[in-house]
Amino acid sequence: MPSSPHHKTNPMKFGTKAIHAGQEPDPTTGAIMTPIYQTSTYWQKSPGDNKGYEYSRGTNPTRKALEDCLAALENAKYGLAFSSGMGATDAVMKLLAPGDEVITGNDLYGGSYRIFTKIFANYGIKFHFLDLSNPDIINEYVNDKTKLVWIETPTNPTMQVVDIEAVGKITKAKNLLFVVDNTFASPYLQNPIDMGADVVMHSVTKYIGGHSDVVMGALMLNDEELYKRLWFIYNACGATPGPMDSFLVLRGIKTLHLRMKAHCENGRQVAEFLKDHPRVEKIYWPGFPDSKNHDIAKKQMRDFGGMISIVLKGADLQETFRIASSFKVFALAESLGGVESLINHPVSMTHGSIPKTEREKAGVVDNLLRLSVGVEDIEDLLEDLKQALA
Repeated sequence: MPSSPHHKTNPMKFGTKAIHAGQEPDPTTGAIMTPIYQTSTYWQKSPGDNKGYEYSRGTNPTRKALEDCLAALENAKYGLAFSSGMGATDAVMKLLAPGDEVITGNDLYGGSYRIFTKIFANYGIKFHFLDLSNPDIINEYVNDKTKLVWIETPTNPTMQVVDIEAVGKITKAKNLLFVVDNTFASPYLQNPIDMGADVVMHSVTKYIGGHSDVVMGALMLNDEELYKRLWFIYNACGATPGPMDSFLVLRGIKTLHLRMKAHCENGRQVAEFLKDHPRVEKIYWPGFPDSKNHDIAKKQMRDFGGMISIVLKGADLQETFRIASSFKVFALAESLGGVESLINHPVSMTHGSIPKTEREKAGVVDNLLRLSVGVEDIEDLLEDLKQALA
């Protein structure tokens, strides 16, 4: 297992951490950029006498630099990079045993719902899917079998805001592991560890990578014993990313603070344009003062992000498909968080694995579209929305 990172919680400001954390000039050549160590194995002077690297499934210098940078972004001591967000989620679930129970939200990324219900439920783990907009509901479901609380905030796709600090107080009092999927906010907008989370999970594919060219996940945490347990799972099960992907994400992170400012600025203008649009029945964006839990979003987030969902007024599935397919700048595609604007139809795309009755309870209806607002020129984005909704 690799030794713990040499840094403690990093005192640098966010933009400086994004550019420098975990990265030193290459000792061999002085290269400023972390080299791509495209190797599967490492020379050993004698059996077990190595330079800290044995085999690249477990550790690789490019990935280690990335993991230290990721940890710094979330004000954590430890980072683990996975080959996807689902690989990271899978590793956390493998901390559990048959009979254990998990409390989670009723509005989740479809892939999280699928792995919980179709994979881990088969191993005797029970999941409670709750509306966590009032965290007190957790107390009604905690029993001696409860081991983990898993939340997203803002949620995918209805942008529910969950009070991280309030959940953290409950989980601490009940001695439960508390994990926050921070993908939608990114570390730039909120840092759940500072508010009581034990582990932060990211789909690095999204805002952290930021350029729609890498699939990756990550876990960031402070507890050394928990880190060792997760590192064992990470190495034993092998959902670890290669050096080229690690290099690309290190490169993407360097502009994370700049990109997030632009996503937030554009997101705000798009949300304000859509709020009173005659074709929009409902809009989900945590930045509106009348949105549910806006005060909590204001308290725990630095801005409100570039993710917006809308319900189209009077549109059936066919009309929703027609509108979704009529954009010229927004691309109809899965995923989010890249520099380019994307539009997504959750029911048929990202949330297709959630049964209709369950997703409609959370507001994921046939005529809902999710927008990931990119960093293009705002006039072009507003013009595209005008013509598509005309």
